[in-house]
Amino acid sequence: MRIIIGISGASGSIYGIRMLEVLRDQDAVETHLVMSTTGRMNIQIETDWSAKDVEGLADFVHRNNDVGAMIASGSYQSDGMIVAPCSMKTLSAIVHSYADNLISRAADVMLKERKRLILVPRESPLHVGHCKLLYEAAQMGIDIAPPMPAFYNKPQTIDDVVNHTVGRIMDLIGLDSGLVKRWAGIGN
Repeated sequence: MRIIIGISGASGSIYGIRMLEVLRDQDAVETHLVMSTTGRMNIQIETDWSAKDVEGLADFVHRNNDVGAMIASGSYQSDGMIVAPCSMKTLSAIVHSYADNLISRAADVMLKERKRLILVPRESPLHVGHCKLLYEAAQMGIDIAPPMPAFYNKPQTIDDVVNHTVGRIMDLIGLDSGLVKRWAGIGN
């Protein structure tokens, strides 16, 4: 399975990082990473990771300005793409097919090739323009997975919250990460 991970400039770079960590441990998964300039910047601001160390988690790393990269073509077979976090700028580019960088071009390829595209929008509060973009993305068949914490699993740490969200995103691509405490019903 080939999965493209985009890390754009919204807050929440830990979601993309943790996704790469989890996918690295999946034997049959090949990862391709693309980071925007502000995505790289946010890694430095929000985490103890360096962008270079994050790149080390991926099987292949592509520059965001390289719209000639293999993942920019529908003839290159991949199984899906996750943009985590997804800035409103990146969401807008994807919805409007404005493929001026590799993240938005690879997402455009996922749509035209009918492959899974999952966006993890990280903005709050949302104004009507954001909501409209999310609605349009959903109409296009894009999976919208905002990183909203669940509390039925009784998280004790920030890592618990991040892991649950990443695990649920992994569910969308058909991989069981082992990170999700599954709901067993009341009293179970």
